[in-house]
Formats: sequence, C-alpha cells, structure tokens
Amino acid sequence: MSSKPASIQALKGIDLAGKSQAEQHTLFTNVLQNGMHGLCFSAYEEGQEPGSILSPEQVRRRLSIIAPHIKAVRTFSCIEGNELIASIAKEEFGLQTLVGAWLGKDKDLNEEEIEGLIQLAKDGHVDIAAVGNEVLYRNDLPAEELLGHIQRVKKAIPNVPVGYVDAYYEFSVHPAITEACDVILANCYPYWEGCHIDYSLIHIKQMYYQALAAGQGKQVIISETGWPSQGTGLNEAQPGYENALRYFLNIQQWVEDEGIESFYFSSFDEAWKTGDEGDVGAYWGLWDKDEQLKY
Repeated sequence: MSSKPASIQALKGIDLAGKSQAEQHTLFTNVLQNGMHGLCFSAYEEGQEPGSILSPEQVRRRLSIIAPHIKAVRTFSCIEGNELIASIAKEEFGLQTLVGAWLGKDKDLNEEEIEGLIQLAKDGHVDIAAVGNEVLYRNDLPAEELLGHIQRVKKAIPNVPVGYVDAYYEFSVHPAITEACDVILANCYPYWEGCHIDYSLIHIKQMYYQALAAGQGKQVIISETGWPSQGTGLNEAQPGYENALRYFLNIQQWVEDEGIESFYFSSFDEAWKTGDEGDVGAYWGLWDKDEQLKY
C-alpha cells in the first residue's frame, strides 16, 4: 500500500519509482489479464498505411492478439479492408464495436465511408457508429456539412447510437454537433497538451468532465487516450517506457473505478504515423510493430 496521502494518489496516480522492471511488468500483465473496455485498433503492418488494402488474414491475426484482453474494439474507416474489422470482431471474437467512418476533404471518399458505415450497421456489425474523427480539429469540413453527415447516418440507422469523435473541447464550442450526437466520443490527450506525466491523470479527468458538461447528460466515451513510449517530447510531456506504462496503468484504474468506457490508443505501433506526428507517432501501441508486448 502506498504511504502517500490519498489526495496525492488521486492527483498523480501510481508511482513506478523504485519498482523493478519485473514489478512493472507484473502490474501491466495484471491489467491485461483482468481486461479493459477497449482498444483503438490498427491492422496496418510495416510498410502499410491508409490507402493500403487490408486482408482478412491480417485483420483476423491482429484481432486474435488483442481480443482476450478487451470487450470492445474501435475502428477508423469503412473502406479498403477496414470494413472487415467490425464483422470479424463481432462474428469471430464476440467483441463490441465502435465503428468509424473517416471523413476528410475528398467528397467521393467521404461518400464511400458513409455508405460503408451504414451498410455495416444494417448488417448488425456496429454497436456505436462514429461519423468522422477530428474533422473539426483538422478543419477538413465546415461544421454544417459535418452535421449533415451525422443526421444522414442517424436517419439511416435509427436503432444504432451515432456519435462523432473529436478533441474533448470541440464539444464545448460546437453545441449543434454535440446536440446531434447520441453519445459524445471524446479524444483526451494530456500528452498533446504538453502535460507533465505527474499531472496527466488530473488533466484527463478535467478533459472528461468538460466533455460531460458539454453533453448535458449524454454518455461520454473516451474514444482515444494514450502516451508514447519513445520519441521527442512536447514541452513538459516526455515519452518513454516508464511514463507510457504509468499513464496506461493510471487510466485503466481510473476508468474502471468510475465506470467510464474508454478506448486506449493504441493496439500496435504504426510507423506511418510519423508523417503527421513526428517520431513519437510510431510508438503509441501496447504491442510493437512486430506484435510483441512492450511492457
């Protein structure tokens, strides 16, 4: 038992200082064995990236690695083989699915994504539908156009909860989008706000409660959160094995205690993400690019 006052423990979470690597590994293994709500899923192997066509075999293999540890899986696209993830996850592994249609500046691709999401839902493979991911954050579409897509999907699949994924604060500044969502899907990253690991737990709590206030009673699901295990830091936020493990353990304990549904980012390391995020982009997974556990 920690000797720290409970208030400090609640603010900073677990302290890994003084724990051996074997002890840290045991803490991580215990979480995996007990299971977590969900993971953000990537099937892209080394050398692949969005635009690559995913095969059923690679989707099945990677799902088989994570499925014993989760209740639900989150996907990001409904084309180029990504549509296979939801059907295989539900039919072969019995997982719940948060299925996303990726929306961007290409209207033709947006149409393919939306039609793909609607079809997957009609086929019974979608538990929650996410219409777009950080579209407002990237400024890819006007809010009015995004709202139209959300309303279209809600009309097409009235028996499936529909939401939109974005940074937690976007739900405060876009009330019409928030109102249209059946569920608030909030991305919460203390790392990307340059937060020191010591204050990351209290910071994500603030993020979550801001989204909860914006939703005015609607359920808030943490659709993404994580911490990179390698790379160049951002202000006070520093990547690293111990920081990433500490963040993971803190988040899993908090969401379990509070009954919050969350999808940790991410399942596997993805080398292609360095293009958008710098060197840390390749190191967000619980498993490395070769599908080996990192902790």
